[in-house]
Amino acid sequence: MKKNLLLLTLMSFFLFSATETIACTSAIFTGKVTADGRPLLWKHRDTGEDNNRVEFFKGEKYSFTGLVNSPDKGGIVWIGTNETGFSIMNTASYNLKDDDVKEMDMEGDLMYKALAVCSSLEDFEKFLNNLPRPMRVEANFGVIDAKGGAAYYETNNTGFVKVDANDPAIAPQGYLVYTNFSYTGRYNEGMGYIRQQNALDIISRESMFSQITPHWIFNKLSRSFYHSFMGTDLTSPERSPERFTGWVLDQDYIPRRSSTASVAIQGVKPGENPEMTIMWTVLGYPPAGVAVPVLLKAGAPSVLVKNTRSDNAPACDMALALKYKTFSNKRGSGQRYMNFNLIYNSNRTGYMQELAPAEHYIETLFKEPIERWRRDGLNVNELLQYYKDADDAVSSAYLSLTAGR
Repeated sequence: MKKNLLLLTLMSFFLFSATETIACTSAIFTGKVTADGRPLLWKHRDTGEDNNRVEFFKGEKYSFTGLVNSPDKGGIVWIGTNETGFSIMNTASYNLKDDDVKEMDMEGDLMYKALAVCSSLEDFEKFLNNLPRPMRVEANFGVIDAKGGAAYYETNNTGFVKVDANDPAIAPQGYLVYTNFSYTGRYNEGMGYIRQQNALDIISRESMFSQITPHWIFNKLSRSFYHSFMGTDLTSPERSPERFTGWVLDQDYIPRRSSTASVAIQGVKPGENPEMTIMWTVLGYPPAGVAVPVLLKAGAPSVLVKNTRSDNAPACDMALALKYKTFSNKRGSGQRYMNFNLIYNSNRTGYMQELAPAEHYIETLFKEPIERWRRDGLNVNELLQYYKDADDAVSSAYLSLTAGR
């Protein structure tokens, strides 16, 4: 009896851990709803590996850049874009698998291979059709290209269903939000229903007054502590944890303890040079991170790539140091609680609040040159100098924040 109880407890723990940590929130925004008419591909990543970084790859046909786990040695990407403007990401799905195949979780491998050879949605569909079966995936793949294509592909071991974000019958408002279930999968199974509703509520409410940009996504979604099921928002004065101990349960918000990055890939309009596809990237923990742009032709800012001392990115290390303070209680079930006062408070000394000026500075720094490069062509040497300025701004912001504590 005791053995059975112990086994059941362990199984429940591992099942909860797996479903909690491999659980992302994502969206495709077509040009209909974005501020500048360019599509956006967003992934808020949740995973068991805290250390993420950006890496450059030379593929079979195309060069590409992507978000990777720092310990990985190549061949796996979790969101990325290539030189043709083809961009891809995924969310795990938990209601599509209909077989007993045991060896799974090849989504990162699939995306790496797709970035190396695909330039359009049509290429990706051919790529999927030609893959050996079983494909060893259970996922929703979000894809945009430089021709205006934008779609999710609900994919399991034997096939896929395309969900076209440009189809007004499917996405009448010009966007789709996905978490960890698929619409063509088994009804009421899967994960992430509350997180999806969080995002849908915010988008439908907020986008009426301000069109969507990468920074809108980071601030309104990846750093939101709105909870649709409970109808609460931790940043509102009447719900502020400051009124009590500051500690709150970390459950079903878009950003969570398992959140490790947020990436918004800003595509191009049809006819524009795909080299101006921009991968805006926040590493470590979005409420304690800073968004920095990546343009493939010039690599990435040094704070986003591995440094000389380790395989980790400096920006990720700095954000994780703050994240670990936020989730500092390790005893028993203490890891399920966060000290929200460290993230956000009425004194405006929360991590989100103190890092916001640096992110705004970087956004403003790149605004004029990005518009000019779109018009006149990318100046790589100039971009590299802007990268250096962004590196300095990120490092200075974290140094200033930690020095005052």
